Amino acid sequence: MANAPPMHAPGPADLWALALHYPRIDPDDLAAAIDDAVRDGTVDFRTRLLIRDGVDALRRLWGDARTDAWLDHLSAGRAVRAAADSASGPPGFPSLIHRIMPTTKPDTVLQFLRELGLSLRQPTRIAIGGSVSLIVSQHLTRRTEDIDVVDELPAALRSERDLLDRLAARYGLRLAHFQSHYLPRGWDRRLRQLGRFGQLDVYLVDAMDVWLSKLFSVREKDRDDLRVLGPGLDRAALVERLRTDCGALRAEPLLRRHASDNWYIVFGEPLPE
Repeated sequence: MANAPPMHAPGPADLWALALHYPRIDPDDLAAAIDDAVRDGTVDFRTRLLIRDGVDALRRLWGDARTDAWLDHLSAGRAVRAAADSASGPPGFPSLIHRIMPTTKPDTVLQFLRELGLSLRQPTRIAIGGSVSLIVSQHLTRRTEDIDVVDELPAALRSERDLLDRLAARYGLRLAHFQSHYLPRGWDRRLRQLGRFGQLDVYLVDAMDVWLSKLFSVREKDRDDLRVLGPGLDRAALVERLRTDCGALRAEPLLRRHASDNWYIVFGEPLPE
């Protein structure tokens, strides 16, 4: 599995990992990766082509003024321009411009939780699943607007509608919920404590449980998450949990069909029996 993408979000030096393995690319991560790629030394023609297409994608998103200001302030800005200018021909990575978009940062989620917890009047506990749990634990990089709480929102949160609306407007994040029967059996014994934020105790659903819950989904964004994370997971442990803790999900014909399709797309083999 030497060519598999990393399970965690890519670091700034992973320019090729960003380009080849990630359906959504944060512009700040792309900018940092371009800078680091040039700093690493002499770049080959394909890398210069990727740098050129990356700078063009940033220019279309940011505009000329911000892109030129970024290049002017880079210590390697002149080298980035030279690498981009030396690449000729049609775009080598035409999908890049369509995949670049701001992503939800872990710090943004933590700030949201801190402000929410400080505003509560009584101790409250939530468990977060879905993509936000993967973003906060740095398994995934992408944009989301939903913080998916397992089962119903506690009454202490439901009563704070005005507060939640204000936080949503400022942070671009909103509390949502999903039913725990979409998670593997025993998920509640594998929770990891994220921390206490004022009056709010927050736990994260285990990353493998989140992955398996997405396996039974038909949504394309869940399939993209499966593609990014799957090759980096312990396949044997994944199969074991699928067999022992996902019986109820597998028993539903439609959900099983989704799981079979997604497993085949990610791993190129039939869903384990």
